[in-house]
Amino acid sequence: MDHNYGSKRLVVGAHYGMRDWLSQRITAVAMTLYTLALVIQLLVGAPLGYERWSAIFSQQWMRLATFVVIVALGVHAWVGVRDVLMDYVKPVWLRLTLQAATIVWLLGCVGWALQVLWRL
Repeated sequence: MDHNYGSKRLVVGAHYGMRDWLSQRITAVAMTLYTLALVIQLLVGAPLGYERWSAIFSQQWMRLATFVVIVALGVHAWVGVRDVLMDYVKPVWLRLTLQAATIVWLLGCVGWALQVLWRL
């Protein structure tokens, strides 16, 4: 006699969800380290003004770090919003529409932030 207990949920592949979990942690660490580096630069040195702010971001390593963090923020936000939508929005058409709108919005925000960064 064969007994089936629980749902017949098919989990695809090994470490299901591990990539998303890991990307959330890695992007959070990157954003935290960047924030610490920025705060240290703001606390040490001359009073904050346009010249100082511009000098901080004129350094190539800071621009690269900012670029990485902007992309990390986009990935972090996407994974979080997508998970919330998958958990709470049940109609597939609505969930896909909201996910597509989120992707477009996040790409626009990342593109705008990068444009601001390279104009400094």
